[in-house]
Formats: sequence, C-alpha cells, structure tokens
Amino acid sequence: MWLLSLPIPVVTLEPTSPLDNANDQFSWALARGVCTFTWPQQHRQSLRWYSPACAAFLCCLEHKRSQAAAHATDRDRRTGSQETGTHRGRRETHTTMGCCNRRCGLIAGAVVGALVAVLGGILIPVGDIIIQRTVNQEAVIEPGTTAYDNWAAAGAKVYRQFWLFEVKNPLEVMDYGAAPVVIEKGPYTYMTRYLAKDNITFHANHTVSFLLPNGAIFEPSMSVGTEDDIITSLNLAVAGAYSAIAPELHSVLEHLIKSTNSSLFQRRTVKELLWGYTDPMLKGAVGFFLDYNSTYDGFYDVFTGKDDISKVNKINMWRKKSTLGFWNDTYCDMINGTDASSFAPFMDKKEPIYFFSSDICRSVSANYEKTVNLKGIDVYRYSLPPSTFASPVDNPDNKCYCSDMTTSKNCTLAGVLDIRTCQENRPIYISLPHFLHGSPILQKEVLGLNPNEEHHTTFLDVEPTTGFTLNFAKRIQVNMIYGPSNVITVLKKVKGYTIFPLVWLNETATLDDETADMFKRELLSRIQMLEIIQYVLLGFGLVIFVLCLLGYWKVRRSHNQNKLA
Repeated sequence: MWLLSLPIPVVTLEPTSPLDNANDQFSWALARGVCTFTWPQQHRQSLRWYSPACAAFLCCLEHKRSQAAAHATDRDRRTGSQETGTHRGRRETHTTMGCCNRRCGLIAGAVVGALVAVLGGILIPVGDIIIQRTVNQEAVIEPGTTAYDNWAAAGAKVYRQFWLFEVKNPLEVMDYGAAPVVIEKGPYTYMTRYLAKDNITFHANHTVSFLLPNGAIFEPSMSVGTEDDIITSLNLAVAGAYSAIAPELHSVLEHLIKSTNSSLFQRRTVKELLWGYTDPMLKGAVGFFLDYNSTYDGFYDVFTGKDDISKVNKINMWRKKSTLGFWNDTYCDMINGTDASSFAPFMDKKEPIYFFSSDICRSVSANYEKTVNLKGIDVYRYSLPPSTFASPVDNPDNKCYCSDMTTSKNCTLAGVLDIRTCQENRPIYISLPHFLHGSPILQKEVLGLNPNEEHHTTFLDVEPTTGFTLNFAKRIQVNMIYGPSNVITVLKKVKGYTIFPLVWLNETATLDDETADMFKRELLSRIQMLEIIQYVLLGFGLVIFVLCLLGYWKVRRSHNQNKLA
C-alpha cells in the first residue's frame, strides 16, 4: 500500500546505547509520531525515516528500560543486592511492557486513522475535479465523445401522438350560432425523428451545422384506430380564406364555397387531415402538417462546447440567421438556449433552462419542478411555467407576441400564440392542449374541453451531471380562427371570433433499458464509486482516530491509577 510508505520520521539507536549509564540525561517526547532524544554530545543517535508505529514503540521501550534501571539501582543501594540495576531494570521492564505495547499501538492506530481521514478529505475535491474534467470532455460535440455519438445518431425513438377534435354539432353551429361541442379522438401515433442528422459540418468558430430530417411512420399498435378513421373537423380552406381576405371580398369567397359545395366543417380521414389532401375550393393541398414527410427542419448551427463547455449545443443560428425575424422585436426574435436535446453539464436547479422550438417559432424557458427517478437515474424535471403563453397584462415580456388587437381582445387573451407571421399568414394559433392556462372564455366558446396539468404540460427530464435530456414530452395544440360574416352563408349565424382546436400532439421520447444500463454503468456507477470511496476513507479514518485516542486515554489513566496504588 503506497499510503503506508509515506516518509515519516522515526529514530534508530546506536549499537552502544547510552542507557547503560543511569546517570545519563534522557528526555523523550512523542508527538505526531515523532520521537526526539537528548543525549550527551558523545552519544548522539543517528536518524532515519521509516514509520510512526516503530518510533512510538522504540521510544516507549527505551524509556521504560531507563526508568526500570534507575529504580532498580535505588533498591540495590538500599538492600545491598548484587544484581546490577541495569539487569534488574531490564527484567522488570517485562512487567510494564504490556501497558507500553497497548499505548504505543493505540498511538500508532490514531496516526494511521488520521492519515486515512486526510486521504479521504483530499480525495473529495480531487475527485470532484476529475469528475468535472471527464464529463466536460465527453459533453463536447465532436467525433469520439459520448455526446457526439448520441447527438449525431437518430437516438431514442421519438413518437408523436395526435388527438383530433371532432365536432359533434356542426349544423347547430352554422344554423343557430351555437358554440361547437368537441370530443377528442386518439391517440393516432407516428414514429418521427427516426433519421439521423444530415449534412453535419464543423466550422472553425467551434460550431457545427446540420439538418433535422422530418418523417412519420404510422404505428397501428400504439393507436386507437387506423389512418382511415373519419373525423368531422373545421374546413381548413374556408377558415383560412376567411382570415386571409378582406371583408370586401367575402362575396368572392361565398361564390367559391357554394360552387364547390364546401362548408364550414368537413369530414376527412385522419391521414388526410394530418398530412394533407387536395381541397376542391382552393385546388391545392392543405393539411395540419402538410409536406411534413421528406422535409427538413433547419439549418441549425450550434456551439460544440470545445472552447466553452457552458455554450455546448446552444443555437448560434437557425436557417442561417442569428435572429428569427418573425416578431419585429429584438427581444421576441432572440434565439435562446439549445434545441432541448441537451444542455451544459452540471446543471443548477435554481436556474431556468432555455430552448428554441421551431414548432412555435419562438424560444421558451422551463423551470425546475422536482427530481424524479428514471430507470434508476435521478433526473431534474423541468416544465413550462404558466407565464409562457400568458397575456401581456400578466407577463409584459409577451407584449411583442401580440399582433392582432381584435382576436387577442386588445392583448388581454391568455393561453394562445398567434404564429401566422411564421406560417405564411395562415391563421394558426398555438396553445397548450385543451387551452391549459388559457383565458376562461376559450373554454366557453368551444365546449367539451378539459385541461389537465398532468396530461397537458410540457416537461423535460434532464440528467443534471451531463445535461443530457433522457425523457421529454412536448405537448402543444394547433388551432385556427373563424368569425362572423354578413355575406358568407355558413358564417352568418356565428356570433364572434372563435379559436377552434384542430389537434393536439404529444411528442415524446425516453431512453430505452439498454441505454439506461449503459449510462449507469459507464458514468454514474463510476462517479458514485469514487464518492463512496472518498467518504468511506474519511469516515473510517476519523472513527479509528477517535477510538484510538479514547483507548490511549483509558490505558494511560488505568496505568496512572495502578502507580498510585
């Protein structure tokens, strides 16, 4: 053991010991495992380095011999004994060596315990430095690191679950102006993000650019029905055209609606509504997520963290621009944080995290909610605060997201985000599912909604040491708006502007069991083992040190009592 070979001073006596002369001056001190002898000049002993236990034993042994010899000489003077004091002292030394051995052993044990405790204490900061350096190296996005292997590949399977809202009373809405009553149908599940990043290019400024391929594969076993299920939903062409043209042109739209036998609501299959169909009125393709397949999200340009690990995976540019340009405002157009797949390592739960979502055309923040156990791994759960889609009245930072005074009710409407500026002026509004955290009027204008915090909140589970997102659920709702018209027949009875829910989605992914085991084995178990060793050494050393000191005190006290007796 290298620990026991540390150089600590002890004493080795000369072959001819000056203790043979009882009149020689002898003084010794045992402190911190070091003995100091004082002799006449002609009897100076030699010194060398070895072990505190040996020092303690030699000091004690020679001191007891000198004491015994002196006492024996005094008795010889009184009794006239012929046996020399030195020989008698050496014989009587055996009667006191038991006590000496115990005291010397306890002192040596205390010294060793202190050294072990010091070693454990030293390993705590040293171990933390080693852990931090290792994690920081592996978190950099460059070939050969753990971060890059997970980042570049498709990674865990990502699923999108869709719940479509079906209108139960379409005729009452058009004929009597009744509030639409909806029920959700789903989930209809698709596997997405199954393709690896494309066109990965590293740059000299420690950034890397890439494209995210889009794709969706239907998963029947995870769905309530088939893609051919029929849903009665809002007519996207009619609602879109109504919002796109001026009221003076409503007569043109009325003619198109009647000539194509269109209406405010329509019946379409799940597949048509999600991925697109040819509309007879527009003579073009429309759909909730038109042309999603075989398209790309990006370009993204993110920092690798090579020069500054705190910037790892932060977005430098999106679509080759450092700002969004959607909101005509410096604050709202900022691209903050990462793409939510990972964050800088060694996270502080007191600080919010920031990420950009191209689905809602803005950056958002998430706050620490709680620590949860994910397949044996402790992760920080972050969730969107209610202020994310709050009205500017409650959250002034959202003022720049309010662009339409009519539909937003003079910027007092909470819970929805008008994203038409990034959707080619299509009247699309984003919200949380069932208008969670939205103004109460949203649930009065459309009946049948039941917002639920547990099922409709967006959250991310992030491993705090590495900053890797191991589980997430992104939940958003897509809505369109329609309103009254004095010309368009299907809208004449509508009483006001209605933000109608089309579909809400839950995009989710979690690490599989194999990846979880690898993560625990390769990283967490090693970190935990090092921490255990640190504290075991510290605790064990302190216990041995204290016990040996208590034992030494007890033996010494007992010896002193025996001498008095």
